[in-house]
Amino acid sequence: MDIWEKMYERAKEQYHPEDTSPFVYAHHVVCALEAENGEIFVGFCIESCSGVLNLCAERVAALNMYVNSSQTKIKRLIAFRDSAPNGGGSGMPCGACREFLYQLNEENEDMEIMIDYEKRETITLKELMPNWWGKERYAKAKEL
Repeated sequence: MDIWEKMYERAKEQYHPEDTSPFVYAHHVVCALEAENGEIFVGFCIESCSGVLNLCAERVAALNMYVNSSQTKIKRLIAFRDSAPNGGGSGMPCGACREFLYQLNEENEDMEIMIDYEKRETITLKELMPNWWGKERYAKAKEL
């Protein structure tokens, strides 16, 4: 079993869409990520009737990693609904998640994001967000 299969299986355990309340729907998008030290953390999407309160599976997994291990660097990420990513936009983090993952740690630009599970095709965050605006701020912080 390779690391992608381990991550897929861990995320798949979280997939069981449900109405948590009349206002919240959860577990319909799931994510697993591999932290820098090799630990796997999972998350699931939580949507409320007020869109600004939504939490994507990717951000929940990243927050789970940070809260439980203080790590901020991610090596690999897989996210999906009812089946593994299968090409195109399938499995791609939304813009808010891309931004958060970059802001969490500049080195996350090199993380692999699963595009097609069967083909093991991946893309990096940097490829998804070339010329990211935050590079200047990271550079200034390194100067201090």
